[in-house]
Amino acid sequence: MAETTDTTPKVALVTGGGRGIGRACALDLAKHGFDIVLVDLIEDDLARTAGEIAALCRQALTFVADVRDYRRAAEIVAEVDAHWGRIDVLFNNAGKPMPKGIEEITEDEFDTTIDINLKGAFNYIQPTVPLMRRNGGGRIINMSSMNAHTGGVTSAVSKFAYTSAKAGILGMTRALAKELAPEIVVNAICPGVIKTERSNAMIDAREAQLAAGIAMKRVGTPQDVASVVTFLATSEPNFLTGQDIQIDGMQWVR
Repeated sequence: MAETTDTTPKVALVTGGGRGIGRACALDLAKHGFDIVLVDLIEDDLARTAGEIAALCRQALTFVADVRDYRRAAEIVAEVDAHWGRIDVLFNNAGKPMPKGIEEITEDEFDTTIDINLKGAFNYIQPTVPLMRRNGGGRIINMSSMNAHTGGVTSAVSKFAYTSAKAGILGMTRALAKELAPEIVVNAICPGVIKTERSNAMIDAREAQLAAGIAMKRVGTPQDVASVVTFLATSEPNFLTGQDIQIDGMQWVR
């Protein structure tokens, strides 16, 4: 009997997938043959990105959900399992900045920052791992930040609470890379200054100044991040796990 090849499309789940970096990564993965699960808070953004995925002749499932919701994350993974029976790639992209410093931030604001930027990744990783293992493996990509390495700067959009969460992502990534290997690989990405379609006021006001301090002489784009995410999702053979890939155009001194 001739050898057969599994042609079933792979599935990628992207949190915060409705716009910005998440949208760009979802579309790039769709271009590379993935069906996409989108999780986001804004229904209109989800609908737009799902339509763009359909135009690429790929399927999309959309869920309006807050990544802080532990039970809803498990429900979403179960619904994807019932619909497609697999999640091959999990991209924990959803996040939120926190511009307040130690003397201004409230306890609730600190907790919310940690819950969105760190615990949100845990909420989706935990139910996804058994599904990946059942299907022979998978890839997890976690969104961190250059701030996790540098501590940010005093004029940064996000300060210590956000930086703490993103540093936690790096620790989680390394620990899970060891725990889940070899079936599941876990890596993180650390973007620098990335200008999205709804960029923040600091980047808009200081883009030329910021670009002057970057070796590549420009700020980053969502597609710069998407190309790395797709590489981590698709590269074969793969010997890369527990790493954090820095996508900053060589801005920071390391």
